[in-house]
Amino acid sequence: MKFRYNLSAFVAVLGATTILAAPGLTLTPNKPDAIYQPGEKIIWRADVRGDAGATIKQASYKLKRGGGTVIDQGAVNFTAGSANIQTSLKEPGTILAEITATDTGGKVIHALAGAAIAPEKISISSPCPDDFDAFWKAKLGELATIPEKPVLTPQPGGKPGVNYYKITLDNIRGTHIQGQLARPTAGGKFPAMLIVQWAGVYPLQKGWVTERAAEGWLALNITAHDLPIDEPAAYYDKLLKGSLKDYTAIGNDDREKSYFLRMFLSCYRAVEYLSERPDWDGRTLVVTGTSQGGLQSFVTAGLNPKVTGLMALVPAGCDATGDLVGRKPGWPYWMNKATENNNDKVRETSRYFDAVNFAARIKCPALVGLGLIDTTSPPSGVYAAFNQLKGPKEAIVMPPANHHGDNHTHTAYLNRATDWRVALLKGKSIPPSPN
Repeated sequence: MKFRYNLSAFVAVLGATTILAAPGLTLTPNKPDAIYQPGEKIIWRADVRGDAGATIKQASYKLKRGGGTVIDQGAVNFTAGSANIQTSLKEPGTILAEITATDTGGKVIHALAGAAIAPEKISISSPCPDDFDAFWKAKLGELATIPEKPVLTPQPGGKPGVNYYKITLDNIRGTHIQGQLARPTAGGKFPAMLIVQWAGVYPLQKGWVTERAAEGWLALNITAHDLPIDEPAAYYDKLLKGSLKDYTAIGNDDREKSYFLRMFLSCYRAVEYLSERPDWDGRTLVVTGTSQGGLQSFVTAGLNPKVTGLMALVPAGCDATGDLVGRKPGWPYWMNKATENNNDKVRETSRYFDAVNFAARIKCPALVGLGLIDTTSPPSGVYAAFNQLKGPKEAIVMPPANHHGDNHTHTAYLNRATDWRVALLKGKSIPPSPN
């Protein structure tokens, strides 16, 4: 197991080890990697920059264990534009530090920083359901009764040396899988890559598969929804504001009706389809995605042993029951959408779709990127999932990174993912981490 800490992009942005949070206000950990041992002193230095120090009227801080439970809070009293915030944690976990300041004009300024304490020992928040494997075996059995019926429609790909197609496959209960596929024009057999999508309702961009195909991959990219992939933006906007506005809550209290059921089975079938193609090399089949796509990547590798590599950036869907131990769960925040009448059912359903439970069934090499100030995919949950992985694994830990990678703070993961792709494309083993 490897933990690699991303400081390169961090330093490139600031020229120091200060976590950029907002103009005029920064937080700096006393250890650049922000990784600590239980009981070790954790100190963040808060600094105001430029004219902000002269105009800040008041400031306060909160420290949240697991991003959810407030363990300390109070006023921040700046002296010559600086102040220290200090804490420690006796057990494995993460802490999110938040500062909120108000200037004399009423403008509110926020800053975030994070710390991880013995992250390799962070455990899951609740046990896997006893019938987890039986449930998913039954669902795969249901899927197996539906013929794939692939339909490929050649389209201009816009990139020389690449063949491009729109593709549909049949899925359970009358639904379909819709996506795009690309492969090099020349050659007979290629390593395969399944690319799965982050949250939202939007069209697919051809470049997401044609760029990989130009590198030498047989690349399949599927949408998370049973929707055409290339309609005008207004088509998707209407759905996002209408029937799919809260798609993650559809069927959230029944594992047989959850919106994620069809989505996850789409991923499984996509791998099956790739593995059956005569132009697959029969050796390498990678799944990769970001956020919701990271969740789907964990699910796919956990359900389908034909997956030989997993690459997930800020994976969502980890630690759905984190609130039981005082941690903030990852998106899609199942319990936020529960009601008094179905609270218990929503919690129980969430366990069958939680990335941590799929992670425990993954034996292939895995690359996972996480940010210590990510409040969408909180690091406590991502660590919990990462720690369940059974095969060779590497975590790219990014102290200054939020979910969207502002200020290029996802750069080290993206660079490392490129290293993995290059090695896998050549049929080599995963290259050793430079750290």
